[in-house]
Amino acid sequence: MKLIEKYSYPQLKREDGGPNGRIYIDPDGNPLPSVTTILDATKSEKSKKSLEAWRRRLGEKKSEEIKNEAAFRGTMMHSFLERFLKGENPKPGSNMYHQHSFKMAEIIIDTYLKPFLDETWGIEAIMYYPELYAGTCDLYGLYQGKISIIDFKQSNKLKTDERVEDYKVQMSAYALAHDVVHGTTTEQAVILMCTKDFEPQTWIMSGGEFDKYKNYWWQRVSEYYNV
Repeated sequence: MKLIEKYSYPQLKREDGGPNGRIYIDPDGNPLPSVTTILDATKSEKSKKSLEAWRRRLGEKKSEEIKNEAAFRGTMMHSFLERFLKGENPKPGSNMYHQHSFKMAEIIIDTYLKPFLDETWGIEAIMYYPELYAGTCDLYGLYQGKISIIDFKQSNKLKTDERVEDYKVQMSAYALAHDVVHGTTTEQAVILMCTKDFEPQTWIMSGGEFDKYKNYWWQRVSEYYNV
């Protein structure tokens, strides 16, 4: 899986944990909110209430354990996928959590990347829309013959289309940033997911649906900046 360095991605400094959430520092030294910061700040009341109800149902301690375990699993899965895309031969080691995440990564590799990824142009690529926002996307390249923005997700269980709407908005944000900075025309957004029970799921967004979620993203940006 050869990396073709077709575009020069900036190495922007990232700052986490501040009062304004995650930010990136643009080439001129200006702070830009991350895509996830904007999405978190503009969640719908329905989403907020659903999350709060879930926390109350499980209790604060249990819900925090599940959240942290999922975050660790996702980080490890991403690490294995990144190393594979760079042409390395990652091994899981003896840690059972690493082995679990490795198997999830293997499923994404065997189900989606090996059959459908034609070219890799950017891995963990930082993308920013001047003066508005920035973020890091897992993969940019040619997928099923189309210029694609690609993101890897893990989940505790299979998701409905409604539950991945923010992922689609997130991918639209990355595509808009890549197109404006690099002069590309991103044809589709691809979400590749694996559950902790090793069930693969994918969503591919193009055409009118892609345009719809780009518009949703601009609505969220406007809300964030109170325009």
